[in-house]
Amino acid sequence: MTSQPQTLNFHPLRGELYDELHSRPFQVLPCPAAVTHIALLTDDDQRDAQFRHLQELHVLLGEPAPTAEVSCFEATFGHLRVRRETHMEFASYTFINLAPGPHHRPFEHTGASLLPKGWLERLSGTVVAAFHLDLQTVNSSPNNDLGLVRPWFEGKRLVGSSPQEGKARVWGSFKLHSDGFGRFMVLNQSLSNSQLGRLTHRLMEIETYRLMSLLALPQARTITPRLNEMDQQLAEITQALADNRSIDERAILAELTDIAARIEAFRAQSTFRFSATRAYHRLVLTRLEELREDELSGHLTITEFMTRRLTPAVKTCESVGDRLEDLSRRVDRASDMMRTRVELAIQSQNQQLLASMDRRSKIQLMMQHTVEGFSVVAISYYLISLLKMALDTAAASGFSFNKSLVLGIAIPVILLAVFLGIRFIHHHFIKLARRE
Repeated sequence: MTSQPQTLNFHPLRGELYDELHSRPFQVLPCPAAVTHIALLTDDDQRDAQFRHLQELHVLLGEPAPTAEVSCFEATFGHLRVRRETHMEFASYTFINLAPGPHHRPFEHTGASLLPKGWLERLSGTVVAAFHLDLQTVNSSPNNDLGLVRPWFEGKRLVGSSPQEGKARVWGSFKLHSDGFGRFMVLNQSLSNSQLGRLTHRLMEIETYRLMSLLALPQARTITPRLNEMDQQLAEITQALADNRSIDERAILAELTDIAARIEAFRAQSTFRFSATRAYHRLVLTRLEELREDELSGHLTITEFMTRRLTPAVKTCESVGDRLEDLSRRVDRASDMMRTRVELAIQSQNQQLLASMDRRSKIQLMMQHTVEGFSVVAISYYLISLLKMALDTAAASGFSFNKSLVLGIAIPVILLAVFLGIRFIHHHFIKLARRE
């Protein structure tokens, strides 16, 4: 015998990964038996309350209560077996009456009949699936099934098939009956207790997942009319853009923003539900394949019934989800076109503004040249005045010279010097501007 290597670094979740495959084992069911299955939508608080309620059941039945919650709990109290499974968004309970009696009437004594009075009614959560399964042993021909089965389904139309290569027959109506529960009858011909347990488990999963997958359908029907309105609204906006009409860009952008906000709100409300619908539908199809059904007395098989009724409902939900995604993309494209149109309008306004600024610059330049001429005269006048004052002072001090001649010669020299100085400064600033 080899010992476990001590140097290997085992993943801390390795044990849980192994146990996961064995966390929800199939049951071994005797025949006859009566089964009641209930699935409830739960949140965290309701799940905790359910566990405390399960502990209360053990106390009422005089058994030790469990101390820790597990994903799949099962316990047997005499002829009553209780199984609780927790899933992502719902919890399921299976109550099995292991000994309903050899002469029991179908659906008169159910799996929940052995529960303490009032315990089931206090179970927290929102019930989605609730149905009874009656398991009976038969040795008769399938042709005699209708006379045996029909009285217990209150005259409702039946769906029947012969799964597991004809070793059993399954009948159901997929409707609610007077007690508020659905009903299935399993007529066992040659299945072993373990095979019967697997068949019953698949039937419970099919019905539960079927109902869970349909939770999105009312939401899809509610969203569809509003999607039609937004689709028409978006089509009108797009057509206006295509026709290049004169429109109020600000109002159109506000309208597109409103449509986008409503679409995102619908997506937030429905994305999880639509994704869950697709997942549950795939599980239903997988479980149907595992039944390996044969047609029974010309009735629709469970697979045919589901394909005909369930698949269109799921496709409707998928279609609404796809429309939401398509509308979101179209709004984005329309918004891009509107932004492009606004940007082009802004560029056109900028070009007009630049042209206007260019015209003003030219005018200012012409005015500047005009002012330069006046500036030469003004500066020259002040310089000549200063020179005249200097000449007067020099003449008064005793210097002998022709003051008028000197002043006359200085006037053109000063004018030329001032003109050249101003032109030099002007060209200097032009060079600095060109460098920048």
